[in-house]
Amino acid sequence: MSDMKRSERIHSKHAGREVLCARWGHFGAPVLLFPTAGGDGEECERMKMIHVLRPLLEAGRIKVYSCDSIGGQALVDKARTAESYAAAQAAFDRFVADELVPWIRADCQSPDIEIITAGASIGAFNAVAAVCKHPDLFHIGIGMSGTYDVSKWLEPPFTLDFYLSSPMHFLPRLADGEQLARLRKRLILLPTGSGPYEDPLESVRMAGVLGAKGVPNRYDNWGKEYRHDWTTWRAMLPKYLSDLVD
Repeated sequence: MSDMKRSERIHSKHAGREVLCARWGHFGAPVLLFPTAGGDGEECERMKMIHVLRPLLEAGRIKVYSCDSIGGQALVDKARTAESYAAAQAAFDRFVADELVPWIRADCQSPDIEIITAGASIGAFNAVAAVCKHPDLFHIGIGMSGTYDVSKWLEPPFTLDFYLSSPMHFLPRLADGEQLARLRKRLILLPTGSGPYEDPLESVRMAGVLGAKGVPNRYDNWGKEYRHDWTTWRAMLPKYLSDLVD
């Protein structure tokens, strides 16, 4: 895929560090694929996700983008606190909206193109959060085998940054207004397996929170033969993207 790949280290003023960003493909709908918890911008290539997406890439139906998981890396840091994680996650959100999206749009040569988000596990959290926080930038989210309530891994107290970064927590309190009106015109898909290490109730809860605010969503359970693993996500993502893009 080297002929289709572009990678660049972007210095983020929000994150205060360089962030590896990568793109695969030349044409098509932009898809921002978030890594799993500690993943970097090329994780999806190493884990063969780009390989299974190659037919869509070669057909010019999609372009895939990815970046270092700044918030996820903070989450798996043994020295983390709830405050330090939340600050990193908030910085990651600002990086995505203010720095990564313009980079993607410039690469697509389209200043206002809408972007699909996708991710698995913690990547699903980021994919759903991006659409919920920025429905003006993202129009579809695909959260595979999602972990949507990270508070179980953290010790309180929780800061405002934490609540504002977590759609499970901020959506119930989101008042009617432009953000919610836009979000109600978006779509979030929540596929999961129910095999080893999966927790389908996380996706069920997220669907309930979205549905209560009138946000279009769909929960799909693929069954017990699908475990919390890249084999599952490599089966899921090509199917959903093929159904969603022209």
